Amino acid sequence: MTVTPPATSRAAQILSRPITLGGLTVPNRIVMAPMTRMFSPGGIPGEDVVSYYARRAAAGVGLIVTEGTYVGHESAGGSSRVPRFHGEEQLAGWAKVVEAVHQAGGTIVPQLWHIGTVRKQGQNPNPDAPSHGPSGLRVDGTEDATPMTQDDIDAVIGAFAEAAADAERIGFDGVELHGAHGYLLDQFLWDGTNRRTDAYGGDPVARTTFAAQIVAAVRAAVSPDFPVIFRFSQWKQEAYDARLAETPEELEAILAPLVAAGVDVFHASTRRYWLPEFEGSDLNLAGWTKKLTGKPVISVGSVGLDGDFINAFQGEGSPVKSIDNLLDRLEADEFDMVAVGRALLQDPEWAAKVLGDRFDELKPYDAAALQTLS
Repeated sequence: MTVTPPATSRAAQILSRPITLGGLTVPNRIVMAPMTRMFSPGGIPGEDVVSYYARRAAAGVGLIVTEGTYVGHESAGGSSRVPRFHGEEQLAGWAKVVEAVHQAGGTIVPQLWHIGTVRKQGQNPNPDAPSHGPSGLRVDGTEDATPMTQDDIDAVIGAFAEAAADAERIGFDGVELHGAHGYLLDQFLWDGTNRRTDAYGGDPVARTTFAAQIVAAVRAAVSPDFPVIFRFSQWKQEAYDARLAETPEELEAILAPLVAAGVDVFHASTRRYWLPEFEGSDLNLAGWTKKLTGKPVISVGSVGLDGDFINAFQGEGSPVKSIDNLLDRLEADEFDMVAVGRALLQDPEWAAKVLGDRFDELKPYDAAALQTLS
């Protein structure tokens, strides 16, 4: 007797395809988006953080990108509860996270982070350290930081390279560099915060110099097949209408130096993945990035929910939204992977439900989820 196997849902067919990123094979196309949680006192991820990530890996998330974690530079961060990626206890905590995620069948990369002028003077974990930025400007245009000297720039580049080497040493599967949302790398990329007249400022290509040097230093610090992901965005905190590039040609000019420096994968951050990036095309930012670079690209932005994530910080929830449009775009190879944020924050089982065609079990997002590490 011939037994007919059960039909596989369209979501499972499209999302369950493995993908190779450098020397890493990810079992499916679902990524956990990086989301700052502030549950790591002293910058040390504890057992609750271990369980938080492992639950999502066990439920089918193929690649986890951790919350932003501060590199080893005195001005990198502004909170003692955000995890750090330097120090013996901190790295030991991350090693436990890696082990648990791997045991659950997932892959994981840390997001390496320096917040730049988003850090206010006097903030922890190093209240006496100055806040640094390319030109001392915050995203809102106010002067509230110290313009970086060449020594400062070299120190930050070294901190990213050291963090990447540590990531490989303790078992991570790659690294993501946070170059989005108005933080330090993005402050160099954007003309609103970069007014430098040296090699690090000027036209869009010159403004990529700092980020490209970090990529190159990271690439040199890790194995050749260790994936380097670069996250970038048009929008910034406090400037949601900001844009790095007004045309595909401008975007290509910015991305090309990063590719040349060694980026393996781009993570194109948008607030709503379904919106076209430039006039005359339905491609979103991730789609344009793949078209222009040929590199694998992760898309992100309100996946599975009907409502902007910004509203979550005002206490607003979001109802469940169909992912049919997302599946259409993945099937058409507009981009390669999709990062899921609030839907996975609300429901650790989101990936298992989607891959198992259990859409009726998906939960709406409740902003109260921000208050716990479930």
